[in-house]
Amino acid sequence: MIRIVLADDHPVVREGLRAMLSAEPDLDVVADASSGPQAEALAAELRPDIVLMDLRMPGGGGVDSILRMTEAGLPCRIVVLTTYETDRDILRAVEAGAAGYLLKDLPRGELADAVRAAARGETVLAPSVAARLVDQLRTKPEVPRLSAREVAVLRLVSEGCTNAEIGRRLFIGESTVKTHLLRAFGKLGVDDRTAAVTSAMRFGLLE
Repeated sequence: MIRIVLADDHPVVREGLRAMLSAEPDLDVVADASSGPQAEALAAELRPDIVLMDLRMPGGGGVDSILRMTEAGLPCRIVVLTTYETDRDILRAVEAGAAGYLLKDLPRGELADAVRAAARGETVLAPSVAARLVDQLRTKPEVPRLSAREVAVLRLVSEGCTNAEIGRRLFIGESTVKTHLLRAFGKLGVDDRTAAVTSAMRFGLLE
């Protein structure tokens, strides 16, 4: 039996989904939630196999809840079930740890099959979502390759250090610091310290 928690802020939607899924002999909706934080609490308490999660709900976004459940190491697999299919929503949900991204207009049989596939450990994506992800991967800019020293310099820049302070902390000359900064600027396509730090964070090179 596959145990499911539903998370959606619309009671009518939750009732409809419960009826659809409960009609399948191997699917059991054990609880439903009207917000992301409520779904988190239920997932921690009940340890379901699947959490079907809408994205935009009161009390916190679904993506934030997905990330917290993923980081908590809960054994459930989280599948987005929403009406939204913007590139930003899809990428944020997948990056947060969602095991799937489905749309609410999915027929009952296909939804049930997707839940079963997710419970088996497969990634389940609506066709339009899969196409969008492929397009995003094709157009995603290449991450600049900064040296370890360039990253170290930028990290200290992000802490507000001057070139002289950076030099003292890394045991290098101030002119060497400037050289590393200029190289980092060139690789990141920027021309000042603030833009370099912001760009490095966007690429995941700095925390």
